[in-house]
Amino acid sequence: MTLRIDMHSHFFPRISREEAARVGAADTPWLAIDAGGGTGMIMTGERAFRPVTRALWDPARRIEDMDALGIDVQLMCATPVMFGYRNDATNALQWAQRMNDHALEMCAVAPQRLAVLAQVPLQDIDLACAEASRAFAAGHRGVQIGNHVGPKDLDDESLVQFLTHCANEGIPVLVHPWDMMTDGRMKKWMLPWLVAMPAETQLSILSLILSGAFERIPRSLKLCFAHGGGSFAFLLGRVDNAWRERDIVREDCPHLPSSYVDRFSVDSAVFDPRALQLLVDVMGAERVLLGSDYPYPLGEQRVGHLIDSHPALSERAKQRMLGENAAQFFGLTTVQTAA
Repeated sequence: MTLRIDMHSHFFPRISREEAARVGAADTPWLAIDAGGGTGMIMTGERAFRPVTRALWDPARRIEDMDALGIDVQLMCATPVMFGYRNDATNALQWAQRMNDHALEMCAVAPQRLAVLAQVPLQDIDLACAEASRAFAAGHRGVQIGNHVGPKDLDDESLVQFLTHCANEGIPVLVHPWDMMTDGRMKKWMLPWLVAMPAETQLSILSLILSGAFERIPRSLKLCFAHGGGSFAFLLGRVDNAWRERDIVREDCPHLPSSYVDRFSVDSAVFDPRALQLLVDVMGAERVLLGSDYPYPLGEQRVGHLIDSHPALSERAKQRMLGENAAQFFGLTTVQTAA
């Protein structure tokens, strides 16, 4: 039976307004759960941020959904509003530690089925490195980080330092877009999520490639980008062409941009068989991991169906993408699956 690991799902623990206020700033997120317990609202201070369902905070409900979908193991990571990168670094550390401990409590309900990635106070690299190591030693399978910290993209020297720390410590890293670029024009129809989010992810990948940062980061780093790498695969030909034709593009990048695809992986959340085929053609089947964005409505609702039903992928490629790649990437060989 094919192993199925969903390596990109989100959680938000049952954080009350009082607990959020003790740990964070005035707009620290908390969870308002409706009287029936089946739905709720993520709040940032007084402001309603987004409606959510019970699966976000209830591990038992997650297991029910996993069983229905045929998912053996699910890796959870923070809903990006939880990052706290704008907060005071000391408060952000306390917040990250609290969230990471809550996450392990959720996994304890079904340790053979649930695993988690830690969050870190990325605005202070020393604190971020220390918390990544602490959480990894405590049982987290890696860390999830946002794709930028304010104006600092992943090529910023401090973030390169963090990625190097993770490489040296053997800590896998998932990069998730957040705080999407917008100047007010993308004001309806979820356009920040549909346009800016893929662009943010491509920006992150290219910032590492074109800046020469990958030359300074150990090749041992296990690095994965969410949402299929955003618009990266589709526009890679444009980037290669620019590198060949414009010296300003290749100024800090010694090799053709497409030659760096072996330095990172991506998840499979692209929702279209033609897009998945392109992703596999660009990245290789060994660098595409099943990721759903569960339990949010912009995620894959029938988790794994895009890979399962693809008419052109070999059965071997499907096996790798559905579970084997994630097991190797996150060191899940010790997890006993339900299969």
